[in-house]
Amino acid sequence: MLTITEVAKHFGMNWKTVKAIDKFFLERQYAQTDYQHLRILAVDEISVKKGQRYLTVVLDYLSGRVVWVGKERTKETLETFFAGMTEEERQSLEAIAMDMWDPYILAVKKHVPHVKIVFDLFHVVSGFGKVIDKVRNAEYQKASKEDKDVFKGSKYLLLKNKRNIRRKKHREHLKQLLSLNETINTVLILKDKLKHIWTYTSRTWARKAIDEWCLLAKTINHSVVHKFANMLMKHSYGILNHCDYKIHTSKLEGVNNKIKVIKRKAYGFHDERYFSLKIIQAFAN
Repeated sequence: MLTITEVAKHFGMNWKTVKAIDKFFLERQYAQTDYQHLRILAVDEISVKKGQRYLTVVLDYLSGRVVWVGKERTKETLETFFAGMTEEERQSLEAIAMDMWDPYILAVKKHVPHVKIVFDLFHVVSGFGKVIDKVRNAEYQKASKEDKDVFKGSKYLLLKNKRNIRRKKHREHLKQLLSLNETINTVLILKDKLKHIWTYTSRTWARKAIDEWCLLAKTINHSVVHKFANMLMKHSYGILNHCDYKIHTSKLEGVNNKIKVIKRKAYGFHDERYFSLKIIQAFAN
């Protein structure tokens, strides 16, 4: 529970010695990846240094155990994880939750093609939030000087869930904007419909909802919306798989928060191997 510095101070030792001892025992206990009893996984990346260095985290979805941590977020990263499994262990996998990150998708399709990829609602809706903001900016540029005032301060109103907009003046502001601009009104309808797709348990109805969503998106004269609709259609298999496996990477949010605490305690995370072992230790069952 203590930091390296605190342990070193308590025993009157050099912090480098404390770290070396800790790392030695961590290697002995966690160096070999435990692939036993894995059926459903969640995969996500964490930022070690903002925008520069990443680690890939693989979680046993059912137990909450961090199975493996690898450098970067490339196809080769996840391939390294699968390479350590026996054929029997690979065949026992059923589903994996992730975002629409092509390097991870390619690694799964290459090494465990039978596994159902399930795309996470949060990441998709977050991606569409960026589309909404681009549409808002474009519509603002086209608006008259008088109407431009209505657009100002609306960025976060458009990204929030309507039920979370509690202040009356904010609700009135949003209502005014939606009555003013049909395109903005349509993208907000699309945002609500997008979330609803993940509620279906029938692949047939989910497929129909995706098709209808893309048709509505194509009525908007903005290339960013069309591009998103094409991306959604291309990756629709991972949304349909949610009908069979109600899994998501939001389970990794708790993991990420705990990892941030480990990082703040400065467990020598400049040594990525040591940092990875501390993560695995923190979630060991």
